[in-house]
Amino acid sequence: MTKRIFVWGCLMIAVLLVLGGCSTDKSGLSQDKINVTTTAYPLYDFAKKIGGDYVNVINLVPAGVEPHDWTPKGRDMMNAKNSNVFLYQGAGFEGWVETFLNSLDKDAKTTPVEVTKGMNLLRLNEEGHHPEGEEHESHEHGEKDHHHDSEFDPHTWLSPNYAKQMGENIKQALIQADAGHKDEYEKNFNEFARQLDELDAKYKSELSKVSKKEIAVSHQAFGYLCHDYGLEQVAVMGLTPEAEPTAKDIQKVKDFVKEHGIKYIFFEELVSDKLAKTIAQETGAETMVLNPIEGLKEDQLKAGEDYFSIMNSNLTNLVKALQ
Repeated sequence: MTKRIFVWGCLMIAVLLVLGGCSTDKSGLSQDKINVTTTAYPLYDFAKKIGGDYVNVINLVPAGVEPHDWTPKGRDMMNAKNSNVFLYQGAGFEGWVETFLNSLDKDAKTTPVEVTKGMNLLRLNEEGHHPEGEEHESHEHGEKDHHHDSEFDPHTWLSPNYAKQMGENIKQALIQADAGHKDEYEKNFNEFARQLDELDAKYKSELSKVSKKEIAVSHQAFGYLCHDYGLEQVAVMGLTPEAEPTAKDIQKVKDFVKEHGIKYIFFEELVSDKLAKTIAQETGAETMVLNPIEGLKEDQLKAGEDYFSIMNSNLTNLVKALQ
Protein backbone atom coordinates (compact mmCIF):
# COMPACT_ATOMS: atom_id res chain seq x y z
CA MET A 1 0.00 0.00 0.00
CA THR A 2 2.78 2.40 0.98
CA LYS A 3 4.69 1.52 -2.20
CA ARG A 4 1.59 2.22 -4.31
CA ILE A 5 1.10 5.62 -2.67
CA PHE A 6 4.77 6.40 -3.28
CA VAL A 7 4.48 5.51 -6.98
CA TRP A 8 1.35 7.60 -7.39
CA GLY A 9 3.05 10.48 -5.61
CA CYS A 10 6.00 10.32 -7.99
CA LEU A 11 3.66 10.29 -10.97
CA MET A 12 1.77 13.33 -9.69
CA ILE A 13 5.01 15.25 -9.15
CA ALA A 14 6.13 14.37 -12.67
CA VAL A 15 2.84 15.60 -14.12
CA LEU A 16 3.05 18.85 -12.17
CA LEU A 17 6.61 19.41 -13.36
CA VAL A 18 5.58 18.89 -16.97
CA LEU A 19 2.60 21.21 -16.62
CA GLY A 20 4.71 23.77 -14.81
CA GLY A 21 7.28 23.72 -17.57
CA CYS A 22 4.74 24.91 -20.14
CA SER A 23 2.62 27.10 -17.92
CA THR A 24 1.76 30.73 -18.17
CA ASP A 25 1.31 33.16 -15.31
CA LYS A 26 -1.84 35.13 -14.57
CA SER A 27 -0.84 37.80 -17.08
CA GLY A 28 -0.74 35.25 -19.88
CA LEU A 29 3.04 35.43 -20.23
CA SER A 30 4.79 32.11 -20.77
CA GLN A 31 7.67 30.89 -18.63
CA ASP A 32 9.32 28.80 -21.31
CA LYS A 33 8.59 30.47 -24.65
CA ILE A 34 9.41 33.77 -26.29
CA ASN A 35 6.64 36.18 -25.29
CA VAL A 36 5.37 38.49 -28.01
CA THR A 37 2.74 41.18 -27.49
CA THR A 38 0.93 42.77 -30.42
CA THR A 39 -1.33 45.77 -30.96
CA ALA A 40 -3.64 44.46 -33.71
CA TYR A 41 -4.98 41.15 -34.97
CA PRO A 42 -2.87 40.93 -38.16
CA LEU A 43 0.34 41.24 -36.13
CA TYR A 44 -0.94 38.60 -33.71
CA ASP A 45 -1.87 36.18 -36.48
CA PHE A 46 1.37 36.70 -38.43
CA ALA A 47 3.50 36.27 -35.30
CA LYS A 48 1.70 33.02 -34.42
CA LYS A 49 2.14 31.65 -37.93
CA ILE A 50 5.84 32.53 -38.10
CA GLY A 51 6.68 31.80 -34.46
CA GLY A 52 4.86 28.48 -34.36
CA ASP A 53 5.47 26.36 -31.27
CA TYR A 54 8.25 28.57 -29.95
CA VAL A 55 6.36 31.77 -29.21
CA ASN A 56 3.53 32.80 -26.90
CA VAL A 57 1.64 35.63 -28.58
CA ILE A 58 -0.68 37.97 -26.69
CA ASN A 59 -2.82 40.43 -28.63
CA LEU A 60 -3.39 43.39 -26.34
CA VAL A 61 -6.64 44.37 -28.06
CA PRO A 62 -9.51 42.05 -27.00
CA ALA A 63 -11.59 40.15 -29.54
CA GLY A 64 -14.46 42.17 -30.96
CA VAL A 65 -12.87 45.55 -30.17
CA GLU A 66 -12.01 48.05 -32.90
CA PRO A 67 -8.31 48.88 -32.32
CA HIS A 68 -8.60 52.52 -33.41
CA ASP A 69 -10.87 53.12 -30.38
CA TRP A 70 -8.81 51.10 -27.92
CA THR A 71 -6.30 52.32 -25.35
CA PRO A 72 -4.25 50.02 -23.10
CA LYS A 73 -4.88 49.52 -19.41
CA GLY A 74 -2.18 49.12 -16.78
CA ARG A 75 -2.06 45.33 -17.14
CA ASP A 76 -1.68 45.65 -20.91
CA MET A 77 1.26 48.01 -20.46
CA MET A 78 2.90 45.59 -18.04
CA ASN A 79 2.44 42.68 -20.44
CA ALA A 80 4.04 44.69 -23.20
CA LYS A 81 6.95 45.77 -21.00
CA ASN A 82 7.55 42.23 -19.73
CA SER A 83 7.37 40.51 -23.11
CA ASN A 84 10.47 39.72 -25.14
CA VAL A 85 9.15 41.42 -28.27
CA PHE A 86 6.56 44.19 -28.60
CA LEU A 87 5.16 44.33 -32.15
CA TYR A 88 3.31 47.47 -33.18
CA GLN A 89 2.11 48.53 -36.61
CA GLY A 90 3.39 52.09 -36.59
CA ALA A 91 2.62 54.63 -39.33
CA GLY A 92 0.22 56.34 -36.92
CA PHE A 93 -2.03 53.31 -36.39
CA GLU A 94 -1.70 53.25 -32.58
CA GLY A 95 -2.32 56.68 -31.13
CA TRP A 96 -1.03 55.63 -27.70
CA VAL A 97 2.19 53.89 -28.67
CA GLU A 98 4.48 56.93 -28.53
CA THR A 99 3.67 57.45 -24.85
CA PHE A 100 4.35 53.77 -24.18
CA LEU A 101 7.70 53.82 -25.98
CA ASN A 102 8.78 56.93 -24.12
CA SER A 103 7.94 55.21 -20.82
CA LEU A 104 10.38 52.35 -21.42
CA ASP A 105 13.66 52.39 -19.53
CA LYS A 106 16.90 51.79 -21.40
CA ASP A 107 17.20 48.41 -19.69
CA ALA A 108 13.60 47.39 -20.46
CA LYS A 109 13.11 43.70 -21.11
CA THR A 110 11.05 44.12 -24.25
CA THR A 111 12.31 45.00 -27.72
CA PRO A 112 9.86 47.30 -29.54
CA VAL A 113 9.53 46.52 -33.25
CA GLU A 114 7.72 48.82 -35.68
CA VAL A 115 6.46 46.32 -38.24
CA THR A 116 6.12 48.88 -41.06
CA LYS A 117 9.77 49.87 -40.75
CA GLY A 118 11.44 50.32 -44.14
CA MET A 119 8.23 49.75 -46.09
CA ASN A 120 7.17 51.91 -49.02
CA LEU A 121 4.02 53.33 -47.45
CA LEU A 122 1.28 55.16 -49.29
CA ARG A 123 1.09 58.82 -48.40
CA LEU A 124 -2.29 60.54 -48.21
CA ASN A 125 -3.04 63.89 -49.74
CA GLU A 126 -5.73 66.26 -48.53
CA GLU A 127 -8.42 64.35 -50.41
CA GLY A 128 -7.43 61.09 -48.74
CA HIS A 129 -6.00 59.60 -51.92
CA HIS A 130 -2.69 57.80 -52.34
CA PRO A 131 -0.59 59.77 -54.83
CA GLU A 132 2.71 58.16 -54.04
CA GLY A 133 4.62 55.69 -51.93
CA GLU A 134 7.38 56.68 -49.56
CA GLU A 135 9.75 54.58 -47.51
CA HIS A 136 8.81 54.75 -43.87
CA GLU A 137 11.64 54.93 -41.38
CA SER A 138 11.24 53.47 -37.92
CA HIS A 139 11.43 55.93 -35.04
CA GLU A 140 14.00 55.47 -32.37
CA HIS A 141 12.64 54.70 -28.93
CA GLY A 142 12.04 57.98 -27.15
CA GLU A 143 12.14 60.11 -30.27
CA LYS A 144 9.52 62.83 -30.09
CA ASP A 145 9.24 63.74 -33.79
CA HIS A 146 7.21 61.04 -35.48
CA HIS A 147 7.38 62.71 -38.88
CA HIS A 148 3.63 63.16 -39.16
CA ASP A 149 2.81 59.47 -39.31
CA SER A 150 -0.88 60.27 -39.76
CA GLU A 151 -0.03 61.28 -43.34
CA PHE A 152 0.52 57.60 -44.11
CA ASP A 153 -2.02 54.85 -44.59
CA PRO A 154 -1.17 52.22 -41.94
CA HIS A 155 -3.40 49.37 -43.23
CA THR A 156 -0.59 47.54 -45.03
CA TRP A 157 -1.77 43.99 -44.23
CA LEU A 158 -4.67 44.25 -46.70
CA SER A 159 -2.12 43.81 -49.48
CA PRO A 160 -0.60 40.30 -49.59
CA ASN A 161 2.60 41.84 -50.93
CA TYR A 162 2.88 44.27 -48.04
CA ALA A 163 1.85 41.53 -45.63
CA LYS A 164 4.89 39.56 -46.77
CA GLN A 165 7.13 42.51 -45.89
CA MET A 166 5.48 42.69 -42.48
CA GLY A 167 6.16 38.98 -42.04
CA GLU A 168 9.82 39.47 -42.91
CA ASN A 169 10.16 42.14 -40.22
CA ILE A 170 8.40 39.91 -37.68
CA LYS A 171 10.61 36.96 -38.59
CA GLN A 172 13.76 39.04 -38.09
CA ALA A 173 12.49 40.24 -34.70
CA LEU A 174 11.87 36.65 -33.57
CA ILE A 175 15.30 35.53 -34.75
CA GLN A 176 16.93 38.40 -32.89
CA ALA A 177 15.07 37.42 -29.71
CA ASP A 178 15.55 33.66 -30.13
CA ALA A 179 18.41 32.82 -32.49
CA GLY A 180 18.32 29.18 -31.40
CA HIS A 181 15.16 28.60 -33.43
CA LYS A 182 16.19 30.59 -36.49
CA ASP A 183 15.71 27.64 -38.86
CA GLU A 184 12.16 27.05 -37.63
CA TYR A 185 11.25 30.72 -38.00
CA GLU A 186 12.71 30.77 -41.51
CA LYS A 187 10.77 27.65 -42.45
CA ASN A 188 7.50 28.99 -41.05
CA PHE A 189 8.00 32.33 -42.79
CA ASN A 190 8.66 30.65 -46.13
CA GLU A 191 5.36 28.78 -45.84
CA PHE A 192 3.60 32.01 -44.82
CA ALA A 193 5.11 33.80 -47.83
CA ARG A 194 4.06 30.97 -50.15
CA GLN A 195 0.45 31.27 -48.99
CA LEU A 196 0.58 35.04 -49.51
CA ASP A 197 1.87 34.56 -53.06
CA GLU A 198 -1.03 32.20 -53.76
CA LEU A 199 -3.47 34.71 -52.29
CA ASP A 200 -2.01 37.51 -54.41
CA ALA A 201 -2.28 35.39 -57.57
CA LYS A 202 -5.91 34.57 -56.73
CA TYR A 203 -6.77 38.24 -56.21
CA LYS A 204 -5.13 39.21 -59.50
CA SER A 205 -6.92 36.47 -61.40
CA GLU A 206 -10.39 37.07 -59.95
CA LEU A 207 -10.30 40.88 -59.99
CA SER A 208 -9.02 40.98 -63.57
CA LYS A 209 -12.38 39.54 -64.67
CA VAL A 210 -14.69 42.11 -63.04
CA SER A 211 -16.30 44.93 -65.00
CA LYS A 212 -16.21 47.61 -62.30
CA LYS A 213 -13.28 49.01 -60.34
CA GLU A 214 -14.92 51.32 -57.79
CA ILE A 215 -15.87 50.41 -54.21
CA ALA A 216 -17.65 52.34 -51.45
CA VAL A 217 -16.41 51.48 -47.95
CA SER A 218 -17.04 52.58 -44.37
CA HIS A 219 -13.51 53.78 -43.60
CA GLN A 220 -10.45 54.31 -45.69
CA ALA A 221 -8.66 51.06 -44.91
CA PHE A 222 -8.35 49.49 -48.35
CA GLY A 223 -5.80 51.75 -50.03
CA TYR A 224 -3.10 49.09 -50.38
CA LEU A 225 -5.56 46.53 -51.73
CA CYS A 226 -6.84 49.08 -54.25
CA HIS A 227 -3.29 50.09 -55.15
CA ASP A 228 -2.27 46.50 -55.90
CA TYR A 229 -5.32 45.48 -57.91
CA GLY A 230 -6.31 48.64 -59.76
CA LEU A 231 -9.38 49.52 -57.69
CA GLU A 232 -10.63 52.87 -56.42
CA GLN A 233 -12.21 53.37 -53.00
CA VAL A 234 -14.43 56.11 -51.68
CA ALA A 235 -14.85 56.09 -47.90
CA VAL A 236 -17.63 57.42 -45.72
CA MET A 237 -15.06 58.08 -42.98
CA GLY A 238 -11.32 58.68 -42.98
CA LEU A 239 -8.47 56.41 -41.90
CA THR A 240 -10.24 55.59 -38.63
CA PRO A 241 -13.86 54.44 -38.19
CA GLU A 242 -14.49 56.95 -35.42
CA ALA A 243 -13.75 59.91 -37.72
CA GLU A 244 -17.12 61.66 -37.92
CA PRO A 245 -18.12 62.32 -41.55
CA THR A 246 -19.56 65.68 -42.54
CA ALA A 247 -22.69 66.14 -44.63
CA LYS A 248 -20.35 67.00 -47.51
CA ASP A 249 -18.49 63.70 -47.04
CA ILE A 250 -21.72 61.71 -47.10
CA GLN A 251 -22.97 63.52 -50.18
CA LYS A 252 -19.66 62.83 -51.91
CA VAL A 253 -20.13 59.11 -51.30
CA LYS A 254 -23.71 59.21 -52.57
CA ASP A 255 -22.62 61.00 -55.74
CA PHE A 256 -19.79 58.50 -56.27
CA VAL A 257 -22.16 55.56 -55.82
CA LYS A 258 -24.67 56.94 -58.33
CA GLU A 259 -22.01 58.01 -60.84
CA HIS A 260 -20.37 54.59 -60.95
CA GLY A 261 -23.48 52.46 -60.58
CA ILE A 262 -22.22 50.88 -57.37
CA LYS A 263 -24.51 48.08 -56.20
CA TYR A 264 -23.09 47.48 -52.71
CA ILE A 265 -21.94 49.69 -49.84
CA PHE A 266 -19.35 47.82 -47.81
CA PHE A 267 -19.46 47.94 -44.02
CA GLU A 268 -17.39 46.43 -41.19
CA GLU A 269 -18.41 44.03 -38.45
CA LEU A 270 -16.70 45.84 -35.56
CA VAL A 271 -18.39 49.21 -36.15
CA SER A 272 -21.99 50.29 -36.64
CA ASP A 273 -23.45 49.67 -40.10
CA LYS A 274 -26.14 52.32 -39.63
CA LEU A 275 -24.57 54.93 -41.91
CA ALA A 276 -23.75 52.39 -44.62
CA LYS A 277 -27.36 51.20 -44.58
CA THR A 278 -28.66 54.77 -44.78
CA ILE A 279 -26.50 55.54 -47.81
CA ALA A 280 -27.51 52.25 -49.42
CA GLN A 281 -31.21 53.01 -48.95
CA GLU A 282 -30.84 56.50 -50.39
CA THR A 283 -28.89 55.33 -53.45
CA GLY A 284 -30.71 52.08 -54.22
CA ALA A 285 -27.71 49.96 -53.24
CA GLU A 286 -27.36 47.05 -50.82
CA THR A 287 -24.87 46.45 -48.01
CA MET A 288 -22.21 43.78 -47.65
CA VAL A 289 -19.21 43.11 -45.41
CA LEU A 290 -15.66 43.99 -46.42
CA ASN A 291 -13.49 43.20 -43.42
CA PRO A 292 -10.41 45.41 -42.78
CA ILE A 293 -9.11 42.62 -40.49
CA GLU A 294 -8.15 45.06 -37.75
CA GLY A 295 -9.73 42.66 -35.29
CA LEU A 296 -11.85 39.51 -35.22
CA LYS A 297 -14.91 38.74 -33.13
CA GLU A 298 -14.85 35.99 -30.51
CA ASP A 299 -17.02 33.66 -32.58
CA GLN A 300 -14.72 34.09 -35.59
CA LEU A 301 -11.70 33.12 -33.52
CA LYS A 302 -13.51 30.10 -32.07
CA ALA A 303 -14.49 29.03 -35.59
CA GLY A 304 -10.83 29.03 -36.63
CA GLU A 305 -11.03 32.08 -38.88
CA ASP A 306 -7.72 33.78 -39.64
CA TYR A 307 -6.12 36.33 -41.97
CA PHE A 308 -6.28 34.04 -44.99
CA SER A 309 -9.89 32.95 -44.53
CA ILE A 310 -11.04 36.55 -44.09
CA MET A 311 -9.04 37.72 -47.12
CA ASN A 312 -10.69 35.00 -49.19
CA SER A 313 -14.13 36.03 -47.93
CA ASN A 314 -13.29 39.62 -48.84
CA LEU A 315 -12.35 38.54 -52.35
CA THR A 316 -15.65 36.69 -52.77
CA ASN A 317 -17.57 39.81 -51.75
CA LEU A 318 -15.45 42.10 -53.93
CA VAL A 319 -16.07 39.95 -57.00
CA LYS A 320 -19.81 39.93 -56.29
CA ALA A 321 -19.91 43.71 -55.85
CA LEU A 322 -17.83 44.50 -58.92
CA GLN A 323 -19.67 42.35 -61.46
